[in-house]
Amino acid sequence: MKNISQKLKYAGLGLLGAIAALTVWSFIEPYTLNTEIEVANIPNLPKSWQGKQIAQISDLQIGLWGDNRSTIRRSITKIIEAKPAAVLISGDFIYHSTPNPEPEIETAVNLVRPLVKAGIPTYAVLGNHDYGMSKKSAPPKTELANSLKTALESAGIEVLEDEAVKLRLPESKEILYLVGVGSLWANRDNVQQALKNVPDNSPRIAMMHNPDSFELFPSKSAPLAVAGHTHGGQVRIPNTPQWSWLRFTEPDQVYADGWAKGYGKPGNKLYVNPGIGMSIAPIRLFCPPELTFFTLQTG
Repeated sequence: MKNISQKLKYAGLGLLGAIAALTVWSFIEPYTLNTEIEVANIPNLPKSWQGKQIAQISDLQIGLWGDNRSTIRRSITKIIEAKPAAVLISGDFIYHSTPNPEPEIETAVNLVRPLVKAGIPTYAVLGNHDYGMSKKSAPPKTELANSLKTALESAGIEVLEDEAVKLRLPESKEILYLVGVGSLWANRDNVQQALKNVPDNSPRIAMMHNPDSFELFPSKSAPLAVAGHTHGGQVRIPNTPQWSWLRFTEPDQVYADGWAKGYGKPGNKLYVNPGIGMSIAPIRLFCPPELTFFTLQTG
């Protein structure tokens, strides 16, 4: 009986030790950075775009207590070193609207401004937090979003809302379209409007904040789509992106991290970036911040 009692005691102490270690690590992991290199197949991709890279970061969440500014700076440095053809930032620059959100906006813009200074074309969409929406039922704060958009565009970052732009390389006139869709929670994700001026069968990349907007794309209209919003689940079981806190708290989240297999209409493909920032608490567990590079090739 004494041996059993001792074994239970040691098991309990071991469990407490493991919990303590994981808790400590959850506050350290946000300062790591996972760099993913993915291949993206795009039909009718122009020859000049073959092998070019597009970088994506997401969910900076400036304003959360203990926000992740140092990791954001490292990701920006890595992008500048890699010199991709373009950078896509898929929303949630700030975490919440305060009585005076200007310092958060200024910080977020200053963090990404070096991309423009380095001569890398940089594009963005806004997320729900950029509208001051921490839940779907909250009314969107359009004035906050407009202030952020103005600040970003003043820094040289083009913010897309249900529109498409033509990407060109310095050495070529061949066009790759970038389709940007607005915030789903703010009811600004009009995919048909975004695709309105994109010719059929033209090469394109789609960018949105919320992965749920991807379902609205018609067949073969988004061969490469990128999104954020999920934070990869933020806390999850190792090597299992689908088993995270999202599984239990957000049943409508279709996919938290990486390629969303079997999702969306035929001919479309979505990649969900787990972001850099965090929600509620500045922790990540088995879900490090991510910088993603897509190498483009003909699909």
